Amino acid sequence: MTAARIGIGGPVGSGKTALIEALIPRLTASGVNLAVITNDLVTREDAERIRRSGLIDPARVGAVEAGACPHTVIREDPTMNMVAGDEMEAKFPGLQLLIYESGGDNLASTFSLDLVDWWMFVIDVAGGDDIPRKRGPGVLRCDLLVVNKIDLAPHVGVNLPRMLDEAQAVRGGRPVLATNCRRGDGVAEIAAAIDAAVLFRT
Repeated sequence: MTAARIGIGGPVGSGKTALIEALIPRLTASGVNLAVITNDLVTREDAERIRRSGLIDPARVGAVEAGACPHTVIREDPTMNMVAGDEMEAKFPGLQLLIYESGGDNLASTFSLDLVDWWMFVIDVAGGDDIPRKRGPGVLRCDLLVVNKIDLAPHVGVNLPRMLDEAQAVRGGRPVLATNCRRGDGVAEIAAAIDAAVLFRT
């Protein structure tokens, strides 16, 4: 049995790595056998951050250096990521979940369904409440849209309820969750969505 594969994409600084760090303890506490593969342009910075976190065996964190715009290796030619995932599954028999993190990209970043079974896109309120209205492919096509850093809304002049309503509207009612990944707000709901959508445990 192969591991379920999910993707996390979104612009630079939106909180993708913070979301992974918040999800790891929740998922592992519920018995999920998981690993992480990050994507960066020419570094392994995100992978090293997760390895240093103490949240997961460092050997369970892999890194792909895209060498080009990061979305190319999660969308146009996901071969490098597919190979990295296969190697991780061979290293850890019984792996149930592989989390792929895209390198920070713009609103056009999307995942190939040859690579992942389900994916989410992370935006943050500091990027502006007009992000949903811009209708980027990542916002529109993801299985779950995450609006992160909701605690910053009053400080950056963002009307959070309106932003969430507009996100729901452009997505035709498909799932949107609001989070503060640093504090863990909303992370339980994301873990539950992963359980239901790809692990089929709820």
